[in-house]
Amino acid sequence: MSEEDAAEQVEPELLEERRGDSGEIVWLTLNRPRARNALTFAMYERIGEVCLEVNADPTVRTVVFTGAGGRAFAAGTDISQFRAFDKEEDALAYEERMDRVLGALESVRVPTIAAIAGACTGGGAGIACACDLRICTPSLKFGFPMARTLGNTLSMANFARLTMLIGAARAKDLIFMARLVGAGEAAAIGLANEVVPSEEALEARVLEICTTLSTNAPLTLETAKEALRRIRVQMTPRDGGSDLLIKAYMSDDFREGIEAFFAKRPARWKGR
Repeated sequence: MSEEDAAEQVEPELLEERRGDSGEIVWLTLNRPRARNALTFAMYERIGEVCLEVNADPTVRTVVFTGAGGRAFAAGTDISQFRAFDKEEDALAYEERMDRVLGALESVRVPTIAAIAGACTGGGAGIACACDLRICTPSLKFGFPMARTLGNTLSMANFARLTMLIGAARAKDLIFMARLVGAGEAAAIGLANEVVPSEEALEARVLEICTTLSTNAPLTLETAKEALRRIRVQMTPRDGGSDLLIKAYMSDDFREGIEAFFAKRPARWKGR
């Protein structure tokens, strides 16, 4: 085993820091760079826990998510975990976890920022959409390319978040065409709040934004966040979507997408 492999094994998958003059910034780094920061179920669970901890800590003023290594924010969920899916409950439990964790992120009382360099896809894009602000570098590649990769689908809540950001027509374009949006287009359609000149400029700019947010009225920010969250929730029927998840995740196409991914070949879709 190389020293690099050994180092990644012992490092946490989610790095947690306190930054700022008084530690008012919670800085979270998705830390699986050799896997382009693909998220494990344990990483999702810890993110949900951190969100609850932030809400109980009045000293926190902002939360930042970023990815280690510079090549990716997060290239989705670690696909190897999907190989064990063989019944409807597996699919529903996975999307229930995603909705619970992203719902907790969306409900954090302070502003949340996704600092994005490189690939931001699938579950990584879901995290970014649940954040309040998205600051990216020119290397951004954002999207939900499952129509090309795995043949699965998003939960109703994730569809609603994406639609609130860019509108239904653009959301359909991204999903149907399975394409990844670059930084310029992301800024033009309102997906990215700001594009910094380079990877090197990203951290400094995000810290500058955190400083500005920390000087603004916290209750104004908190109530604005909650108002917009409630609007999103109204777009998401509580009893809808499970049939769609089962149809996609229990399909032959989903199994084919997983096997094609690991075989590094195009998937052969059959629509069943």
